[in-house]
This record gives sequence, C-alpha cells and structure tokens, in this order.
Amino acid sequence: MIRAFQQADMDQVIAIWLDASIQAHDFIARTFWESKINDMREIYIPSAETYVYEENGTIKGFVALYENTIASIFVSPDHQRLGIGKQLIAKSKDVRSQLSLSVYKQNHNSIVFYKECGFNIIREQVDTHTGSPELLMSFP
Repeated sequence: MIRAFQQADMDQVIAIWLDASIQAHDFIARTFWESKINDMREIYIPSAETYVYEENGTIKGFVALYENTIASIFVSPDHQRLGIGKQLIAKSKDVRSQLSLSVYKQNHNSIVFYKECGFNIIREQVDTHTGSPELLMSFP
C-alpha cells in the first residue's frame, strides 16, 4: 500500500535511504552518505511531499517529491525488482503532471529503470555535493 509519510516512519525511511544509497552508489564513499543522515532527517524529508510503500507494517520504499522533482526514490535492497519502484513512480505521476529527477551517470540500473518509466534524458550535469556526473531526466 502506498500512503502519505508520517513522522513515525522516519527511522525506516532513513534506513532504506542509507542502505540503498550505499548499494546503488558504490562509486561514492559510504562516509558521504553517512554524513547526510541528519540532513535527510531534519531538512530533506520534512520539506518534501513523501509517500511510503508499506506492506504488513514494514516500509519497503519511498518517494520524496519537492515541487515537480523526484528528490529521492529508494526501495529497500531486499525488496528491489518486485515492482515497488514502479508503483512509487506511478503515484508520483498521479500527483504531478510533470516530473524531473537527477540520477548519477554511473547508476546504470536506475537510468534503465527511469527510461522504462517514461523518463527522457535532458542533459548531463555535475552534482554539486559529490562532483560526480549526473543526468537530468524528465517526464513526459
């Protein structure tokens, strides 16, 4: 079930974000992600419109929207490739008519996933936080 984020979800959402970030972005030091935990907890999640995918009381993924941007979308590594990410993208499309997102250029699996969900590459840019190349993608 997809539902609106509640403050009580914060620890599970942060754990999913950290685990999935480290796994998907092995080209960025783990310490970088660990250094951003408080920012996620205190700035990014509270300022976003966030939805969680919950099953049997366990959150398995989430999407955070900031204006028309998918600021973050993550599925627990143990529950990936089960359609949860596609459901979260579908929810995002239900609440926004246009969407954009940035994805690291080295994150090939996510780029393929976003293309399958109808996103197109707009341009390449550099992530200001890590200095890594990323792609700006948009839907439609």
